[in-house]
Amino acid sequence: MSSSLNLDHATIERIVRQIVLSQSGAPTQPSAPPAAPKLVVSISARHIHLTDAHVETLFGPGHVLTPMKDLYQDGFYAAEETVMVVGPRRRMLEKVRVLGPTRDYSQVELAFTDAISLGIDAPVRASGKIDGTPGCVLVGPKGAVQLDQGVIRAERHVHMNNRDAEFYGVKNGDRMNLRITSLGCTTTFEDLLVRADDVSKLEVHIDTDEGNACNLDAATEIELLKKEPCGCKTKH
Repeated sequence: MSSSLNLDHATIERIVRQIVLSQSGAPTQPSAPPAAPKLVVSISARHIHLTDAHVETLFGPGHVLTPMKDLYQDGFYAAEETVMVVGPRRRMLEKVRVLGPTRDYSQVELAFTDAISLGIDAPVRASGKIDGTPGCVLVGPKGAVQLDQGVIRAERHVHMNNRDAEFYGVKNGDRMNLRITSLGCTTTFEDLLVRADDVSKLEVHIDTDEGNACNLDAATEIELLKKEPCGCKTKH
């Protein structure tokens, strides 16, 4: 013998909910906050970027840069080649390292004390922003190049990919602060330029003067801080 049950709509919904809950297992735990990405702070010593034509002028026809050491950012390297940088009144810096690969423009990046040694009033600029900057003479083993412009003090900046930018709540072109805790000389560097793209690793570049000022080699804590419009700082 069979019988049928007349179930109202509310009862059916309750039974369905019970079945779904019984099959789902234990309640889902809230997800943990995302881990902070690995942060690297590098001292960018004085160096030079060259065009293909200037490489040939300085090192000989057909010459190409010889990679010596890979840099932290993929695809970039310190080359075996070095040049002499000559400023006004024949002041000079010898054996300034060339970085590769070659670029569409030649550029010399110096720390403040380097610029003083050369007698050049080098402005603080983002890489590639060389219009109206001073020039210098580059001397290599096979020739010399007169640069009419291209000598800068590189603006402190942070490379990151777009996932890192989302973590910190910033975008390409924004500004951040960097706090470096070291024994006796804890320092905060303000207004780091954010350079975000799809592929870069999270890395801050400061120059040798800045690295010495904060005693980076003895740092015990490094914090990258979002620069809020109100001047507040949000820590990650």
